[in-house]
This record gives sequence, structure tokens and C-alpha cells, in this order.
Amino acid sequence: MSAHLPVLQVLVPLLAAPVCALLRSARAAAALAVLASWTTLAVALALLGEVKSAGVVSYAIGGWVPPIGIEYRVDMVNAWVLVIVGTIASVVSPYMVVSVSSEVERRRIPLFYAAYLLCLTGLLGIAVTGDVFNVFVFLEISSLSAYALIAMGTRRRALTAAFRYLVMGSVGATFIVIGIGLLYVMTGSLNMADLAVLLPEVWDSRTVKVAYGFLGVGFCLKLALFPLHLWLPNAYAYAPSAVTAFMASTATKVAVYMLLRFFLTIFGAPFSFGTMALDRLLLPLALVAIVSMSMVAVLQVDVKRLLAYSSVAQIGYVVLGLSLASVTGLTATLLHLFNHALMKGALFMAMGCVVYRIGSVHIDAMAGLGRRMPWTMAAFVVGGLSLVGVPLTVGFVSKWYLILGAIERGWWPVAVVVLLASLLALVYVWRVVETAYMRPYEGDGRAVEAPPGLLLPTWVLAAASIYFGVFAKSTVATAEQAARVLMSGVGS
Repeated sequence: MSAHLPVLQVLVPLLAAPVCALLRSARAAAALAVLASWTTLAVALALLGEVKSAGVVSYAIGGWVPPIGIEYRVDMVNAWVLVIVGTIASVVSPYMVVSVSSEVERRRIPLFYAAYLLCLTGLLGIAVTGDVFNVFVFLEISSLSAYALIAMGTRRRALTAAFRYLVMGSVGATFIVIGIGLLYVMTGSLNMADLAVLLPEVWDSRTVKVAYGFLGVGFCLKLALFPLHLWLPNAYAYAPSAVTAFMASTATKVAVYMLLRFFLTIFGAPFSFGTMALDRLLLPLALVAIVSMSMVAVLQVDVKRLLAYSSVAQIGYVVLGLSLASVTGLTATLLHLFNHALMKGALFMAMGCVVYRIGSVHIDAMAGLGRRMPWTMAAFVVGGLSLVGVPLTVGFVSKWYLILGAIERGWWPVAVVVLLASLLALVYVWRVVETAYMRPYEGDGRAVEAPPGLLLPTWVLAAASIYFGVFAKSTVATAEQAARVLMSGVGS
């Protein structure tokens, strides 16, 4: 069975999805979705262990030897991403059981779980495949199901948010498939490892550079890098709470993985940072995203929108690490993929608890909730402290490596921007904390503590934000090892 782990990573949620759609019982569909999610985490952890002990894992689909056939190929980089996606899925899926019951029509709940499992299939497939066209196929699977999940939100604006995401997502996917097509024209191959060997022979071709540009725009749109982020705030704000928590913690992380895999593995770090000057392009965009989106977040009165704009700023941190063009900077990027998934998942799940009890996340509606919902708001505080980057939280670890990477390059102003942006994060987190703890409750008695089915998963991520902030050795070591794999061939 261990030899088939790469394909099982995709098959388990893929086969469970249609079964959920056929089930009449919401409870049975939920149980199957939770089981499939936990199975994907177990497979991802097994793959990470195998990669650490034995090296790269290759799986030829149908027995066809690559590059002729489709290959699933797992190294330290995508094993790390698989663990991130599997971890979030395993925690959010039990949370869905309670949350979805209050935010999705009962007759649609089995279809909701089917769409969720398809989205999970697509995200895992993107990470595990070693074939560039399969990346596009899995990207469409995850995107189409994500549009459906967002549209199931209770507010009518969920439909317009899903439509905007559909339009912009389709544009991004079109750019990506055009770039893949141009690479195939120049090399005759779709296998990632094969492309990495063949592309250096045609680096000087204008077609390859155009393909690079198409792929860059497509990936930046999918990962919501400023100024291609316009789909994200409404999508996160109006989707069901469990969907927001899942997507905020996984979808953009997998999009970042796609950018890293294509630009640093297929094209290669020397081409990306040398010929195409990727670092010089991404650095200003990342810095503008960090500062401007943090300032926009300060002005929001809907806490889910506040956290959504914060997510765009956090994507800036992720891209900033890449733009440092060093092992330390890339370690910070890979660390923040994991760390941001933990903290932002906890924050959005805490807001889901609030929605479950009072039906609103308007900042004024949260007055006095610190006493009425102490465990929920305590989880929000923990996630908020991590978002700011307070020591002993995962956010501190990520920002520490970003600052180290900037100092290594001699870019002191960049390190200062990271510190100042942390103060902006403190401002918008404090607005919520002040309202919840320092203003009296004026509601009608509905605000009581969230049920254990919502609180326990929320606190798993909140506690993990502290645990991996204190005991960061294992995550740092794994991220650094993955960074060295990506940066091989260029000096650090």
C-alpha cells in the first residue's frame, strides 16, 4: 500500500465526493467528508516521512514511464504543502459539521460536502502531480468547486462574490494554460522534471519568456497578489464560515506553491532571478501589498473583510520571502505558508463561532463578547497575536526569518517595513479586541459560548499557533530543507 501513497492522496477525496453527493443524509455525508479529510492527512504525513528517509518519491500512473506517461512526484517541497492542506482539512472538516448546519440549506448539505471534497482533491492534486497539464486540470477542479462553495453563503452577495471570483479565476487559468501550451510547443514535454532539463536549451527564445510572463500573471492572480487581489475580499467575507477558513488556509498557499514549482524548479532559479529578474518585480509589489492592505484592513467594520484584507497583506509577506532570492528568504516563505494557515484558520473559525451565535461579524455587534463568549474570543486573541508576530507564536518565527533574509541582503529598509506593518496589524487586531473586551454587551441574550463542535477545532489551530511558535525547530528544519531544494543551482 505504501507504494501507492501518491495516487491515494488524490483518489481518496475524489472517490468520496460523488458518494457524498448521492447520500440523502447530511450526517452521513459529513462523516464521510471527515473520514476522507483525516485519511488525506495520514497519507500526507506518510509521504513526508518517506521523502525525509528515502528521498524523492515517483509514481508512474498506469505504469507508463515518465516523461511519456503522467508522473506523480513528491519531494520535500510538495510534501510540505500536502501536509499543510491535509492538516487544515482534517481540522476544518469536523468544524463544518456544526457550522454548515446553520449556514447552508439542509437539502444542499450533501452537495456542499461533495464540492468541498472536490476542492480538496484539486488542491492535493496540484501539489502531488509532476505533470504541468495535470496542474491545470486539478486547478480547474479546485476552482470550480470553490466557486460553488462560496455561492452557498446565506447572503445574496455571496453569488456576486462567487461570480467575480469565477471571472477573475477563469482569466488566471487561461493565462496559465496558454503558458503551459507555449512550453509544450518549445519542448514537446509536459513532465516537470523533463522540462527542467529541456528548457535551458531554449532559454533565449522569446516564446519561453512570453510563456513565463503568462504563467506569472496567472499565478499571481490565483494567489491574490496585489493588485490582482480583487476577487479575494468578497469571496472570504460572504462565503460560509467553514469555507472561508478552509480556503484562506489552503487555496492561496497552493497557488504560491505553483509559482515556486514553475519558476524555481521548471525554469530554474538562475533563469528566474537572473534573466527574468523576478525578485526585482516581486519586491515592490510585496511591500506595497503589505503596507496598503494592512491600512485598508484597519478601516474595515466587517471583521471577515478585515481578515480578508489582512490575508492579502500576508500574501505580501510570503512573496517578499521569495523576492529575497536566498535560502533564508525562501525558508521564511515556506514557513509562512504553514504558519499563516494555522493563525488565519483559527481567526476565521473564531468568527464562524460568532456567526453561529449572533449571526453577524460587524465589529459593533461584537461588543462585550469577551465575557459572553470567552473561549471564542480568547482563540481570536491568540490568532491575532500570531498575526502581529508576538514572540512565542508562529507569526514571530516567520517574520524573524524574513527580517534575517532582508538583513543578509543588506536591505535594512525592507526589515523596517516588516516591523512597521506589524504595528498596523496590531492596530486592526486591537480594534476587535477592544470592542469585545472593553465595551458592554447590548445584545438580546443569544451570545453564549459556541458549542464544543466549533470550539475544539478552533482551539486546535490556536494552540498549534503557540506550540509551533515555541517548538519551531521541526518546521524550520523542514522549510529550510525544502528551500534548499528549490534554490539548488543558485548561490544563497
